[in-house]
Amino acid sequence: MIELLALTAIIYLFLNRKKKPRKARTLDAELRQLIQTSNDNTAIALDIKRYLLDVVNDANNDGEKFSDTRINQAQGIIDRAGPAGMYWITEIAAQLSLLAAAQINGIPTNVNAELGSSATPEAVINIVVKI
Repeated sequence: MIELLALTAIIYLFLNRKKKPRKARTLDAELRQLIQTSNDNTAIALDIKRYLLDVVNDANNDGEKFSDTRINQAQGIIDRAGPAGMYWITEIAAQLSLLAAAQINGIPTNVNAELGSSATPEAVINIVVKI
């Protein structure tokens, strides 16, 4: 009876073990892994930029706020990037609010230097989110 319990426990532990990701063994494999990671980060950054521009476009065209499309788009970013993606979106929103406060208070910023007086929300997002 004890042998059966021990054997069952060993089989259970074997089937539920956590597998470690394999490390690249050659320089080519490491380089390929670095390029893939870099491409993934760039693609996520482009998705976030596209999402912000879509939200601004919805606001300009009297689109529905918190629409299912935007919520699904944000969920896709979170699924792909994890919590870091949401942190990045909130960091961009914080930068945009700081820029708006600086403009209201007449404080010059680097965005003012690049855009001048023709600042649109889309242009500000393109300046803030450089990829």
